[in-house]
Amino acid sequence: MTLNCNGKPIDISSPKIMGILNLTPDSFYDGGKYRDGKRLLTQIEKMLNEGATFIDVGAYSSRPGATAISEEEELSRIVTSVKLIIKEFPEVILSIDTFRSKVADACLQEGAALINDISAGNQDNEMFKIIAKHNVPIILMHMIGTPQNMQQNTDYEDLLIAILSYFSERVAKAREHQINDIIIDPGFGFSKTLDQNYELLQKMDLLQSLDLPILAGLSRKSMIYRVLENTPQDALNGTTALNMLALQKGANILRVHDVMEAIECVKLHEHLI
Repeated sequence: MTLNCNGKPIDISSPKIMGILNLTPDSFYDGGKYRDGKRLLTQIEKMLNEGATFIDVGAYSSRPGATAISEEEELSRIVTSVKLIIKEFPEVILSIDTFRSKVADACLQEGAALINDISAGNQDNEMFKIIAKHNVPIILMHMIGTPQNMQQNTDYEDLLIAILSYFSERVAKAREHQINDIIIDPGFGFSKTLDQNYELLQKMDLLQSLDLPILAGLSRKSMIYRVLENTPQDALNGTTALNMLALQKGANILRVHDVMEAIECVKLHEHLI
């Protein structure tokens, strides 16, 4: 199983790590930490040295209830940073966390290699056209609504059937645009209650029926620290525990804040199979 990232085939038959880098001032864990260019590059270098295959850069906070920002603000936050990252690390496989086609297009023109769309193309009808134009992979995430109202949309007759139906429809739409490389993200913490998140994780192996790579984004989320009664800053151990379960359930990519610990998780998991 491979992904074509700017002409470079990435084999994900062995699980890979995607390091998170937020340019937002209000993300739930690292908001505001990497808006300075030097700190940004230092963190990317750290994640790459620790073994990250992908770096996922985002400039729009998607935490529940986050304040929406304009397209212009998102572009102003991210494009300069993408240029700086590509200049300093020309071999980096850069993922752009956006649901806006203009932001995706601008970043792909600067050398980004894939797009991580939390709306799976639902928020911008032009997104699939941009992905097809650049011939890059896209990550399609399950979310109902927007980050501002998604937690009001958690009423499912059967959660896993609803998610499978959602992906079947969005993947078919992407295929209509001759998009070849599609990754699915079940969307932990998006349009799901605490109990639904754990039901999803327990049954995540059912998503393998779609025969597509699966990304799991569990890192330091409220489904961990609410159960443990701590904070995002104290949720690394819980993250590692759930990442191991996600690997056992078929995750091909772990999206994390803490790369070294996730790499260790993958190494240990590979000795179990």
